[in-house]
Amino acid sequence: MTKKWFSYAGLVVVAAIWGANFGVSRYAMETFDPILFTFLRFGLAVPIFFLLLKVKEGNVCIPFKTGVQLALIGLIGITVLEIGVMYSIKYTTLANSSLLNVAPWPIFAALFAPLFLREAISLRLVVGGVAAIIGVCLIILGGNEGFSLGSDNMIGNLLAFGVSIVGALFNVVCMPLMKRYSALRVSTWFILFGSLFMFPFTIGSWGEVAWRDLGTASYVAILYNVLISTVIAFIVWNACMFKIGVTRANFFRYVVPASAVITGYFWFGEGISGSQLFGALFMAAGLAWISFEKRKPAVQANTTRPKIT
Repeated sequence: MTKKWFSYAGLVVVAAIWGANFGVSRYAMETFDPILFTFLRFGLAVPIFFLLLKVKEGNVCIPFKTGVQLALIGLIGITVLEIGVMYSIKYTTLANSSLLNVAPWPIFAALFAPLFLREAISLRLVVGGVAAIIGVCLIILGGNEGFSLGSDNMIGNLLAFGVSIVGALFNVVCMPLMKRYSALRVSTWFILFGSLFMFPFTIGSWGEVAWRDLGTASYVAILYNVLISTVIAFIVWNACMFKIGVTRANFFRYVVPASAVITGYFWFGEGISGSQLFGALFMAAGLAWISFEKRKPAVQANTTRPKIT
């Protein structure tokens, strides 16, 4: 029971970190090209991941076949997904992007999980999930921007909706590998490959940054993105997701917009409406309802030295 609640708490903390990162990234976008900043986030995290993996598990090796799998996962889950997020924000409103990205993600994860992982969908999960969806919609739609289906936003809307599908698939395909390897080993390698595939998209952006004139706040933003929002967050999220299950874990992504609203209130002076507060309570109730469901513990990940084939 204690370990289960630690896992749920880990998901909430990571989602809050990612929500706060909206504010950090908004500030950083004044200095950096969006894709370049994303590459810095993951590229600078790679050596830290490998150092942690070497210290904790004694080696950094993976079999060639597994490397191919993780290369595809990195391409989908880091390169395609993160660039899709950036351009969905560019071509639609923040409210549209948040709603179409965050809200459908757990639904698609719930649909994919029985196909790939044989995870059952219980009545408690459905009820709690619906409550959480209603709550997150109230949080996002209660903001100043509202939701728009105008033709000017159609490209961004489609990209945001696509991100939720790709993201859910990305979470699901990682799970079988974490039955054989640790969350740290899986995260290390798919982030490496994702960063390599992303690098060509940054060519031309490096010279646009006045590197010598960067202030302390810019370096703090990079540090937050690399150490907290990437290294710590990815390891904790993947480990907790493996313990809880893809379907349940992804509903905790609904904490992200709530955290983003709180960040906007304290950092940018943005208001919080009554419907957003009510939505946060409704979402919290739904997530709590999901958390109380009894579930058989997952098979522990193998953190020993992998056999190279």
